[in-house]
Amino acid sequence: MLISRKFIPSLFTILNAFCGMMSVINSAKGDFESAALFIIYASLFDAVDGLAARLTNSSSRFGVELDSLSDVISFGLAPSILLYYVYLNVFGDIGIVLSSLIMVFAAIRLARFNVQLSGFDKVKFNGLPAPMSAFTICTYILFYHNKIFSENVSEIFLISLSVFLPVMMVSKVKYDTIPKPSLRTIKKNPIIYIIILIAVILIIATKGEGSFSFCLFYIFSGIIRSGYNMIFRKHKKNEDNFDESPALTKSK
Repeated sequence: MLISRKFIPSLFTILNAFCGMMSVINSAKGDFESAALFIIYASLFDAVDGLAARLTNSSSRFGVELDSLSDVISFGLAPSILLYYVYLNVFGDIGIVLSSLIMVFAAIRLARFNVQLSGFDKVKFNGLPAPMSAFTICTYILFYHNKIFSENVSEIFLISLSVFLPVMMVSKVKYDTIPKPSLRTIKKNPIIYIIILIAVILIIATKGEGSFSFCLFYIFSGIIRSGYNMIFRKHKKNEDNFDESPALTKSK
């Protein structure tokens, strides 16, 4: 019974990797919508495996490593292949380099995360989570690429995402994790749950189209908050240095 319980989270993690593989196959076949959807399915399995590990109390270092390897496939390799076949292949070797950035930086980010991991739960992430980066690409391709924007604007936007998202993954910008749902965490972090509820309503009301807007909101909220915290800490440090200056100390 103990063995089967420990296997449950790993099963979802393996399904995550399998969806990544299916995305790569569909990208190569030119079925970009299915390729994007399989990455989104992978993100759902990625969320469920963590929940299953907590519910079964079976978190382990093996699970962490397997999860990271699966994430490199589903949120690194798969979106890179998708970007390449959707448009970046027209640039030849440069297109290969551009499209590979998501995969390379996702691997770096996940390796850094594992090194910095203490315990099995974190309150904040350093850098944009790889699943969110992949989710951003998929929602853009599904709902915006060559559909709402003109072809030229769509291509520029796609190139921008292929560079911007990898940089954000290895940045020091902090992002909150989604807290475990409970009455206590809802009372402690009501704003987070309100934002999640609004996002769900927006996505349902727009038939998925609003998911890309939510991704942008999530990304830039982290940038704005990190920038504010940096300015606030610098201002506070200057105030402390001013209060402790020799001239002021003498006058006291």
